[in-house]
This record gives sequence, C-alpha cells and structure tokens, in this order.
Amino acid sequence: MVTVVKVGGSLVVEGKLDNVLSDVPAALKLDQIVLVHGGGQTVTEYAERLGKRQKFITSPSGVRSRYTDQETAEIYSMVMSGLIAGKIVTGLSRLGIQAFSLSGIDGGFIRAERKRRLLIIDERGRKVAIDGGFTGKPKHVDTKILKSILSMGLTPVVSPVAIGEDSEMLNIDGDRAASTVSSAIPSDTLIFLTNVEGLYLDGKLVDRLTVAEARSVLPKIGTGMDKKVIGAIEAVEAGVSKCIIAPGNTSEPITKALKGATGTVITGV
Repeated sequence: MVTVVKVGGSLVVEGKLDNVLSDVPAALKLDQIVLVHGGGQTVTEYAERLGKRQKFITSPSGVRSRYTDQETAEIYSMVMSGLIAGKIVTGLSRLGIQAFSLSGIDGGFIRAERKRRLLIIDERGRKVAIDGGFTGKPKHVDTKILKSILSMGLTPVVSPVAIGEDSEMLNIDGDRAASTVSSAIPSDTLIFLTNVEGLYLDGKLVDRLTVAEARSVLPKIGTGMDKKVIGAIEAVEAGVSKCIIAPGNTSEPITKALKGATGTVITGV
C-alpha cells in the first residue's frame, strides 16, 4: 500500500521539517511513502527578495490564494522544485533514504487545466472577473511515472507545479496536488501535516468527520485549513480510504497519524 504525505509549508518556515523527515525511515516500515510539499510562505519571501510583490485574491466562497502571473510562476517553480524539494531530498539522504525529486512538469507528471478567468471579491467587496494568470487545477497524474519510482525503492518528493494544456508551467495548490496524487494511485491514506493538532471547530479538536459532515462545516473553517478539508473530501470521494489532518511539529508525526494517535480523520462514512 501507499501513503501520501503532504508536508505543509508552515513546517518548512517554522524549522520543523526535520520532525517529518526523521520519521520517514520508520514510516517506510509501515507503508510506501510519497511526499508532496507546500511552501507558499517561502515563495512569498523569495519573490519579494527579488522585488516581485505578491498579490493575493479571495474567491466569493472565501478561499484566499496567490495570484500568479508568468514571472511569479517562474519564481514559484524555482523555490518549490529547487530550494524546498532540494532540502527534503538532501535531508532524507542524510538519513539513508534515497529520494527522487519530481516536479509536476517532469514528464508531464501532473497535468492541470489553466484557470482562464477568476471570480474574486475586490477591495470594495464586489464580485469581479479577472484574467486567470498561470494558476491551474490538477486534472491528471501519470501514475506510471510514480509507480516506476516506487518500484525502484525510491521515495518520491513531489513539488506542486503542473504543466498546462499549452505546455505552460502552472502554479497548483499543494493540498489539491496531494489530493489528486493520492486519488490517482489510489493510496490507502492521505495525511496532511500542518502546524496545528488538526481541525478545530468551536474551539474543540475534531477527532473524526464523514465527508458529508466535512462539507457541511466548510463555511466555518478558516483560510488554509479550508483547502486541506476540500482536498480530503475530494480524495475520499475519489477512492482514498481516509484522510488525516495531523500535527507535523511533533515527534514521529507520520507514524503517529498512521496509528490513529493524532489528528482529525475524514472518511466516507
């Protein structure tokens, strides 16, 4: 079986990446592991170092995301596929794990549909349509590539950059990328590792939700966590047995989540 683990960008920024990587050798004894990483905050940091101010937009449903023009897409790919993926691969190498960095554009691994128009809420609270830029929604994963890497005993490290219908490079959300990869395999478990204990509602940690319950509480969920819950819903509906939103800033975060010791579990029923 395969477990897909999304490593939240907050863990990279907060210096907690080693918490996750140090647990990979133990997790590999339980299952094959595919790592998908985020890193939006790091992209913003490096873009602004390069003098490229970042713009964020909000959809009518309240989901906040980065507006990606072509220059931002290039910086996004550089940071995700180069800097962050490199840190993960070299970190695993120090632990004796052979990892393989795989961007979504490599071999057309992740193909996405470019968002031609975006409906957003502007500064005055009005709904307006703008050009979609270089943001995409993942549509297809070439599982032959992934399964070939796994068959060689390598641990894939996937960067959330996709190739569009016109062979353009697209920014895709890391949580949705993890969900799409997990659904395509399909994996038994998808774990979202973040910097909180799990999903909180009304100040209380939620242990378990069905997909129907998760969908019903989406309007109450804040920015960042909402994308994880949406990704979990989509993955379970596509055949993944369960999704777990769990803390990555503790010891043994992957194995604890797999053993049901931490986090919020989302299942079909």
